[in-house]
Amino acid sequence: MQSVREFFVQTFGIEAWLAMLVAIVVLALLLSQVARVVYNQFDKLAKRTSTAWDESLISAARRPTHLLIGIVALARVGRVLQAQWTDFEFLPELLQVRDVGIVLAVAWFCWKFVQLITDSTIARGREAGQDFDVTTVFALSKLGRLLIIVVTAISVAHTLGFNVGALLALGGVGGLAVGLAAKDLLANFFGGLTIYLDRPFSVGDWIRSPDKSIEGTVEYISWRHTRIRAFNKNPIYVPNAVFTTIVVENPSRMSHRRLKETVGVRYDDFTQVEGIVAEIKSMLQNHKDIDTSQTLIVNFNAFAASSLDIMIYTFTHTRNWVEYHGIKQNVLLEVGRIIERHGAEFAFPTQTLHLASGGEPPPEAEPAQRPQAPEAESGR
Repeated sequence: MQSVREFFVQTFGIEAWLAMLVAIVVLALLLSQVARVVYNQFDKLAKRTSTAWDESLISAARRPTHLLIGIVALARVGRVLQAQWTDFEFLPELLQVRDVGIVLAVAWFCWKFVQLITDSTIARGREAGQDFDVTTVFALSKLGRLLIIVVTAISVAHTLGFNVGALLALGGVGGLAVGLAAKDLLANFFGGLTIYLDRPFSVGDWIRSPDKSIEGTVEYISWRHTRIRAFNKNPIYVPNAVFTTIVVENPSRMSHRRLKETVGVRYDDFTQVEGIVAEIKSMLQNHKDIDTSQTLIVNFNAFAASSLDIMIYTFTHTRNWVEYHGIKQNVLLEVGRIIERHGAEFAFPTQTLHLASGGEPPPEAEPAQRPQAPEAESGR
């Protein structure tokens, strides 16, 4: 019976091991082409769906799949060469490299998938005009990548023959020492984690703190600090640990904007006050930019030093700062016209001086006489 070696030698004129190498390379190229065709078909099917997960999964798996095929083919080539070259032992190291390559290929796939699903989620959310929290998406992406790095590092160390348990124990002791030396850095890290979990503000929000001189728009939130762009366009870098000890206001999340003004008219226009108050209230109730479902107060409020004060308290529909000031201007102009229609005027600080008339001024008091010292008696 003819052996395999003799068949290859007689048929192709080459050695069997060389023919095996050629067959492995051809098979690897063929599998790579088949994978490319299959992924193209899957990609066409994924584009017909509304979800982004399937497209991201296919796109992330393309290159790692080709890498895996190459790694497995390389390992098979190594086995063939080891069987031919028995004097040089390299197969264990090659298999170790193969295992590390497989771990890195899987990590590459996971990394790309997290990146693609993050970008796709943000892009689709913005196109649809959805009000979603970009900060949370970035936070989950960073946590996912951190988990991938940790798991990959442990897997590679285990594959290379390191004692993972001892490394973890050593890392615990070292982590305690590093934690004591870098407590501020860790405080900022956990402060950033608190921001990601509690979400007191997000990127794009306008925030301010009554405890610190902090006010502006949030531009970026990292694990160490938060970058805020002040209204004078200066960047403010705030360590995340600060936000765990201060009060933070988020005006961007207000439901309405409040309009609170006090208008004063003269004391001479006392008889017109009631009509002015009623007309101002009617005007606000019919104003298209005023939310009448919220508190609306127009009342004569106080006898001030030189004016009769009318309090105006209401809320606008809009939260936009620029639009709010336009509405406020319109309301104040209407209030001024109402006061003019009633023949009244705005008050301004005045003083009235009353002089007493008649009678004679009191006589001036005579100066008191100084007592004279008694004359000394002469004893001579």
